[in-house]
Amino acid sequence: MSELQDGESNILSYDRDAAHSFPDEKLHRVLSFIDNDEEIQALLKAQNVNAVARKRYNDHGAKHIEIVRDRALTLYDLLKRGGISFNGAGDQGLAEEDESVIIAFAATLHDIGHIVHRDDHVYYSIPLASDILDRILPQFYDSITEQVKVKAEVLHAILCHHTVEDPLTVEAGVIRVADALDMEHGRSRIPYESGGRGINTVSSQAIRKVTLQEGDETAVTVEIEMTNAAGVYQVDNLLKAKLRGSGLEDYIRIVALNTHTDGDQIVERIEL
Repeated sequence: MSELQDGESNILSYDRDAAHSFPDEKLHRVLSFIDNDEEIQALLKAQNVNAVARKRYNDHGAKHIEIVRDRALTLYDLLKRGGISFNGAGDQGLAEEDESVIIAFAATLHDIGHIVHRDDHVYYSIPLASDILDRILPQFYDSITEQVKVKAEVLHAILCHHTVEDPLTVEAGVIRVADALDMEHGRSRIPYESGGRGINTVSSQAIRKVTLQEGDETAVTVEIEMTNAAGVYQVDNLLKAKLRGSGLEDYIRIVALNTHTDGDQIVERIEL
């Protein structure tokens, strides 16, 4: 496990200025567009009202989306570096550069259904995202055929971040796993400070740090630092559930360590 100092970020984040293991020019144009799109930014703020203010659930707003997209693109970059093939764009006859575009749009729009309701939000995200993609994709694809293909893959990835649906593409698997990788204590700060003590809130408070890096035996190693055993719920019930059936099980190794040193430790280490 990496030794982290207080306040230190050892997360291998997605750096737009770094060299990547895939063609990234179109992706960066898409990311800049998203950053400055008024409708998308308004949705990311509005979608947190039902989740946090009304349901007292963990963050599902702009910060959650920023983290999920960052980890999805980091995971994608590490998988590409590890020689893993992606099939979403390829099955549609799209270019390699479209793989990361699909991931970026899906990560950004996967939770917008929360503006309708927290319950079954994924099914509300689909029509809302469809309308947004109809407006935006012509900015990046001249062909209606290409627009339809990219839209299809983005919507599939959005749908499959929900564990009820099985991802049929590696791109969709990345979104599903990345969604679960936003688990650190900051995500549950607002509901926790408001008195929320549900299992999602309490278990998230126990997660200090999540780190993504190249693995020795697998393409990716995810390291999770817990401060008490409550974090097991995030690792074993949420992350494990999303990794299972994602199609990425053979490529990702997850190691969680309880770093709390006072008293008896119920859980010292989990490895998936």
